[in-house]
Amino acid sequence: MDIYFKSVPFCKGDVALALESGVDGIIVPAEMADAASRLSRIPVSTDEEIPSLSLSSKADEEHLRDLLLAGKPAVLARGWEVIPVENLLAQCPRVVAEAGSLDEAVLASGILQRGVQGIVVLPQAIGDIKTIVARCKTCTQKEDLQPAVITRVAPAGLGHRVCVDTTSMLRKGQGMLTGNSSAFTFLVHAETEHNEYVASRPFRINAGAVHAYVRLPGDATAYLSEVEAGTQLLIVDHKGQGSLATAGRVKVEVRPMLLIEAECNGKTGTVFLQDAETIRLTSPEGEPLSVVSLKPGDRVLCRLDEAGRHFGMRIKEDIQEG
Repeated sequence: MDIYFKSVPFCKGDVALALESGVDGIIVPAEMADAASRLSRIPVSTDEEIPSLSLSSKADEEHLRDLLLAGKPAVLARGWEVIPVENLLAQCPRVVAEAGSLDEAVLASGILQRGVQGIVVLPQAIGDIKTIVARCKTCTQKEDLQPAVITRVAPAGLGHRVCVDTTSMLRKGQGMLTGNSSAFTFLVHAETEHNEYVASRPFRINAGAVHAYVRLPGDATAYLSEVEAGTQLLIVDHKGQGSLATAGRVKVEVRPMLLIEAECNGKTGTVFLQDAETIRLTSPEGEPLSVVSLKPGDRVLCRLDEAGRHFGMRIKEDIQEG
């Protein structure tokens, strides 16, 4: 989700605070665009370029829908109600709404369990700008995780595995969802745990083989080989709560691999992970389980879905993945 700050009328102090808080863009009066651009490399737009439109009738809703579908910039003005926003979200890939308080921003971020694509924070909410960014920019919908039972763990020879170092410090119970099929992904735990040989790397997730799917924000997937510095990642904890992190570095190296198979609700899924003590899956209780000691009958967290992706986006077709 993108967060913008609208400084109309312009206030340099408010803009500086918004930039420090991590907003993605600034909206200012046209005559202040050059001055605002000198404050940061963050994109600056004018209120003339991105008009705010109010919804007072069904005709207003349809007009805004048509503008958005045509790719024209427009923002839903403050005073919106949930039902019209739901209608727009059901038809338009990108809806941006104004918010004049923390409560309004949080509400907009959760409509239809996915929220609007962007929030424009108004000057009256500048006191909450840091909290709005933290709550709305880093949070995403909850993932439905389920316990799966390990059925097989077998050596799989050498393979290229992907180690993702994020720009965030992760905590126990958190990881990324990866697997050989988008329909069955495993919660691979971050390297938050110490052992006598290797120090913890709480920013790191040794996520799996290059061909594996990884679940990304916005109901998208990618191959692990496509993840690179700057990629927005979906981090999930053992309760299914998602948050965002940025890939800071990706290391692809040849390592001995394990094939891990599990069953959940009559479905079977697999994942290839490096054969090393520091690589772990996640128990239903949030405990990291090393793949070295993993055995049939152990329970780990997974996510079930329908197979079928094209360039990471969900599609409907007759497909089987194993």
